[in-house]
Amino acid sequence: MVSAGDFRKGVTVEIEGKVYVIVDFQHVKPGKGAAFVRAKIKNVMTGQVLEQTFNPSDKYENAHIERKEMQYSYNDDGLYYFMDMETFDMLPLNYDIVSEALKYIKEEMTVTVQSYKGVPFSVEPPNFVELVIAETEPGIQGDTSKAGNKPAKLETGCPIQVPLFINQGEKIRVDTRTGTYMERVK
Repeated sequence: MVSAGDFRKGVTVEIEGKVYVIVDFQHVKPGKGAAFVRAKIKNVMTGQVLEQTFNPSDKYENAHIERKEMQYSYNDDGLYYFMDMETFDMLPLNYDIVSEALKYIKEEMTVTVQSYKGVPFSVEPPNFVELVIAETEPGIQGDTSKAGNKPAKLETGCPIQVPLFINQGEKIRVDTRTGTYMERVK
């Protein structure tokens, strides 16, 4: 059990049968009245973000989220298969669970599958991935007069903004948390 007064970023709790992660919190002690905790909480299953106030003495059940490293194998008929690296079991997941991660992963990449009480709800790609630019306008050599970006498409089909000097077929490193270009990879 965790009390609302002990809320911290990243703590997962079960509130009214649903699992939430604390995104942000603030302990408020007004001049008049009792203190309270204002928290921004995110439903881990649906992704819905709520802002709620809690009494600091309220107690909530701690929710343990299981995180397992798995390898993306293939997709077939709307199901995406991930292999457990220890047991070699295949885990089929629906598109709605993997849709965000698919922007940055390709076959044989290792990802983190999150589950609660044995039910997978999220797939996290690695923080940094190296992918090839599938299409973009040609780069202009020596055009450093202005810093700028141009649209490009990764090999996974995800749109991204890259510097003007990046050409089609080049490999780049992408930060999957923000979806931004990091650097060119040799």
